[in-house]
Amino acid sequence: MIIDCAHYLDGRRRDDGAVSLEDAAARSRQGGFVWLGLFEPSDEELDEVRDTFGLHELAVEDAQNLHTRPKVERYGQDVQLVIVRTARYDDEAEGIDVGEISMFLAPTFVITVRQGVASELGGARQRLEQRPDLLAAGSMSVLWAILDQVVDDYAPVVAGLDDDIDQIEATVFSGAVAPTERIYSLRREASDFYRSVHPLLGVVARVERAAEARELQPYLRDVQDHLLLVNEEVAAQRDLLGTVLEANMAVISVDQTKVSVRQNATIEQLTILATVFLPLTFVTGFFGQNFGWLVRHITGLGAFVIYGIGGLALPLVLLFLWLRLRAPRTRVATEVPGNRPRRRRRISRYGSTRGHTLEGPAAERGAT
Repeated sequence: MIIDCAHYLDGRRRDDGAVSLEDAAARSRQGGFVWLGLFEPSDEELDEVRDTFGLHELAVEDAQNLHTRPKVERYGQDVQLVIVRTARYDDEAEGIDVGEISMFLAPTFVITVRQGVASELGGARQRLEQRPDLLAAGSMSVLWAILDQVVDDYAPVVAGLDDDIDQIEATVFSGAVAPTERIYSLRREASDFYRSVHPLLGVVARVERAAEARELQPYLRDVQDHLLLVNEEVAAQRDLLGTVLEANMAVISVDQTKVSVRQNATIEQLTILATVFLPLTFVTGFFGQNFGWLVRHITGLGAFVIYGIGGLALPLVLLFLWLRLRAPRTRVATEVPGNRPRRRRRISRYGSTRGHTLEGPAAERGAT
């Protein structure tokens, strides 16, 4: 969909409203340049723009594909394709919305193709139209205005991530367990945002070196400086989220250790209780058995030790002996190194082996 299309000459907009593609292509040959803005165009619209302005088919294909890495490519002598990724922080969803802007730059036209809701360019066009001195520098001024707005829009995203990270940090370092899924989600968003910001450094540096208008170079350097700060902030946020994730796993480990300690204390108490009741269980079990003759003949302590304790120890001794007899027997053969015969190969003068001779104690025994 075409959002706006205007012809600029001598730093001024020559049309009050949008013009058609045919008129825009005709006016671009009359001096100045034409800025055509498209938002999520269909394939038919892009094909019409390609035929009207003579764009390369590979450049149009890159503009149609989302999630393209920020880059600068030149097609032919005059046309450049610049792709940047935009970002916007959604307060309600506490997430980052990512968009994309593809710009076809030539001395006589600028075509912007926006994808995603986080790619509004109305403010950039209005600010540039209020700066005739920069607008007179040509189509490169449009590239500066777009880069400046994209980088400025990164600041609220960094602030939103900072707030989310502060909340997670406060939860983790207070001793409570933070949702691990939320930390992973924030780290993934920070990594995606970093992949949008970091490659743009090379794009801005290349644009600054290629800018012929000297009046735009200070503004492009300013964009580069702001982008460097954003890149450092995002890299630090990503590393911090990794540290927070490790700290959260440590808190989870501590909680699990506390649970294990409580379980061990409970088992210890149960063991003490069972130890107290074990002799009582043995006495009641022994005297409660159905062997009347054995019970009636226990008249003293000696008989109780013989029949009771002895009757308990004898099966244990028999079980121990039976287990020892069933254990596999292994024999370890040891030899004294000096008693082992060593064979020495005897080589004839022709190089062949004629036989073997013995050395050591075995040779002495053979000699005797």
